[in-house]
Amino acid sequence: MREIVHIQAGQCGNQIGTKFWEVISDEHGIDPAGNYVGDSSLQLDRVNVYYNEASSHKYVPRAVLVDLEPGTMDSVRSGAFGQLFRPDNFIFVCIRILPLSCIPGAIIIK
Repeated sequence: MREIVHIQAGQCGNQIGTKFWEVISDEHGIDPAGNYVGDSSLQLDRVNVYYNEASSHKYVPRAVLVDLEPGTMDSVRSGAFGQLFRPDNFIFVCIRILPLSCIPGAIIIK
């Protein structure tokens, strides 16, 4: 079986990527919390291509979300499918050009 790691970068990439996960989740019968709520075994046939199955049959996207701006990550996390992602899926990188020019947002990787 093949597996896909979905990489979302920047504001546009994260907005499009979030919509992608909404559509893929709907096709596979996965609700915004990562639980299977579908009604057909066909929906789970290739679910492991996009998702890792965690404990208690919760499905977590195989994704990396990267951005330089905390606002985009915060909007993804607070959106309808924000619970779908694990906290370590989010990478927030801050480049300090001026002192105090970076205000911490989602997660800061040093």
